[in-house]
Amino acid sequence: MELYLWGKYRTLVVKLGGDLDHHAATEISMSVDRELMKTGAINVAFDFSSVAFMDSSGIGVIMGRCKKARALGGKVIIYGASDAVKRIIKMSGIDGIVVVADTVERGIKEAALNV
Repeated sequence: MELYLWGKYRTLVVKLGGDLDHHAATEISMSVDRELMKTGAINVAFDFSSVAFMDSSGIGVIMGRCKKARALGGKVIIYGASDAVKRIIKMSGIDGIVVVADTVERGIKEAALNV
């Protein structure tokens, strides 16, 4: 997992890799929360381009960060997800509360429009 701040948009970008399952969920949640507080970001953008699999623990990671971002006045953006991961996102219903986009730039634009 890589974390970096895209300061211009106050967005913490989280590049994930491998599987987003119960083995990785706690570490990801804790790392993202710590970086949100440290950097002053309000948005969280998850780069799913290297995620092969996601289970309900991954949905929990996203939902938890959604709650944190909303409290800060921001949004969660998911971009670069495979069709399989997009299906899980849609089946879970979280596509109604997060921005799902092809690129981080499009996600940030859409997030700004849906305030």
